[in-house]
Amino acid sequence: MNRTLARAALLGAALPLVHLVSLARGAEAPLPVRVVVVTTFELGADTDDTPGEFQHWVERLPLPTVLPAPGSDHGTLRYNATMQVLGIVTGEGPSHMASAMTGLALDTRFDLRRAYFILAGIGGIDPNFGSIGSAVWAPHVVNGGLAHMVDAREMPASWPDGFTPVQGAVPEPTPVPPLHSQWGDMAYTLDPGLVGWAWNLTRDISLPDTDKLRANRARYTGFEKAQKPPAVMRGDTLSSETFWVGARMNAWAERWVRYWTQGQGVFATTAEEDVAFMQALSAQAKAGRVDIRRALVLRAGSNYDMPPPGGAAAQLLRDEQTENGFAGFLPSVEATYRVGSVVVRELVRHWDRYANTMPQEHARP
Repeated sequence: MNRTLARAALLGAALPLVHLVSLARGAEAPLPVRVVVVTTFELGADTDDTPGEFQHWVERLPLPTVLPAPGSDHGTLRYNATMQVLGIVTGEGPSHMASAMTGLALDTRFDLRRAYFILAGIGGIDPNFGSIGSAVWAPHVVNGGLAHMVDAREMPASWPDGFTPVQGAVPEPTPVPPLHSQWGDMAYTLDPGLVGWAWNLTRDISLPDTDKLRANRARYTGFEKAQKPPAVMRGDTLSSETFWVGARMNAWAERWVRYWTQGQGVFATTAEEDVAFMQALSAQAKAGRVDIRRALVLRAGSNYDMPPPGGAAAQLLRDEQTENGFAGFLPSVEATYRVGSVVVRELVRHWDRYANTMPQEHARP
């Protein structure tokens, strides 16, 4: 068995025969990667059924080559050898995200030193910020899972909620504690030029709007931004493993993001994995395996994070267990691909420009 075929065997014989030809030119060299598309879940198979976050990328970009990923719950990666784009399903939650991204960065099959990473997923959206179906690029990722918490029934009457920084004993100690310390990582600022460039490139993209979306957002009377059609926006994401709902929790999220960004950020979307995504890449960047400046986070709103006026948080939670609560599920999955793929294709198409020089907000594509 020659070295190329031996390598394919070690990869679980997952590479189609057509790709063995390209590998034969440099059997021991790692596969080059220009962009890594990071998703958190898929429903059923990667193709030909109800799509999760990954399926549109596999079918449309496309990502035809299957590679084993023994350290991932999903079990496989997807690769486009011509575009040099790699796709991964990490599994839901911060533990799965951190484990999968660390494993990927340590995988000697790939050269990720100049790769751009795009976390493209769905999440809850603040009706004070925008509407379901909207796609949002995040300038900041804030940790909503690391805090002290006093039960609201026992907290001081002057507190807005029961949460304080883990480094403090009041809701908003001054000065703001360090964002990165032995206590953990509270917030990350993504490269402003790259985020601005991605938003400028995609902000005029038309997103799906359906009768179901329109009916859902019409219930949010008094929330002007929640009643607008889906759009491509910029706003911060709050990352927490706890799936919270309700107006009071939404008010906490708005305060928490504002506090940790010192008034520079605005809460837009809520999801589980984003802090772990940034933590894993930051750690591997210190070893020179990746470039943390090349990370992007794109979240599309599949549901509002609080009920409409007159609604109850517990009822919203019950609705979330059925398709009634996720009126924006399929449109948001579509939006992440429709918006994210424009950025991926631009990076790939002009790799001679972006390989060594990161795009900036006001640069023309």
